[in-house]
Amino acid sequence: MTLRLGYGTNGLTDLRLDDALGLLADLGYDGVGLTLDHMHLDPMAPDLAVRTRRVADRLAELGLGVTVETGARYVLDPRRKHGPSLLDPDPDARAARSGLLVRAVEVAADLGAHAVHCFSGLTPPGTTTGTAWQRLAEALAPVLDAAERAGIPLAVEPEPGHLLATIADFHQLRVLLGDPGPLGLTLDIGHCQCLEPSSPVDCVKEAAPWLRHVQIEDMRRGVHEHLPFGDGEIDFPPVLEALSATGYSGLTVVELPRHSHVGPELARHSIDFLRRATGTTNGAAPC
Repeated sequence: MTLRLGYGTNGLTDLRLDDALGLLADLGYDGVGLTLDHMHLDPMAPDLAVRTRRVADRLAELGLGVTVETGARYVLDPRRKHGPSLLDPDPDARAARSGLLVRAVEVAADLGAHAVHCFSGLTPPGTTTGTAWQRLAEALAPVLDAAERAGIPLAVEPEPGHLLATIADFHQLRVLLGDPGPLGLTLDIGHCQCLEPSSPVDCVKEAAPWLRHVQIEDMRRGVHEHLPFGDGEIDFPPVLEALSATGYSGLTVVELPRHSHVGPELARHSIDFLRRATGTTNGAAPC
């Protein structure tokens, strides 16, 4: 069993998508975390199906796997970061976000992706926690239906500051929804270091049954800042060993969305670091 390493396109936004994919293949990555956004595969622009087929062909040509990520900052609203969210007070706004996620599932199916990533969003001011959870459950219902039809897991990410911020919150959502089959977890290793009560190693072990997508970067306790490997506090070899032991077969994607200006250099640094951390030279981490 091996870990499959990827790099997120949200950390390569200064490159054309074809160039970014070629770079990752040349560096020896196994896949890519593809954020649907205006600079790469824009989910809101015309001819999405045609453009998606081109990307699918490029991925196949390069031998890259893919996860579809949906964390683009301004893809729906050019003036509100990550807006509207699944928790927006306006039902039509929530429906717009749900519609984007349904579209992401359809794109993922056409790309042969192993999962679609998403997150809850911030609880709006004046909204009770109970109302926020109800909105989240209702807004995800059509997305989970689409995921069921497509056979693509929906991997919800606990995000610091969001309604769904921890692994425990993921389980609250799972219970609220009745434990639907397509619902899975995106585990961000840095977020574990940042705010989870358990260590990153223990988080991996606890999350294993629901693990559908993994993001990885360095981070410090109590500070939500995605850092290049070696700039934070995480001891990575035991984390990667624990991840290998889970049997997880999806991509483990480097997540450095604020470092696009040095993306090519960090993509090289990241895979070299992960190879050293796993004692390999070919980019695969043996169990």
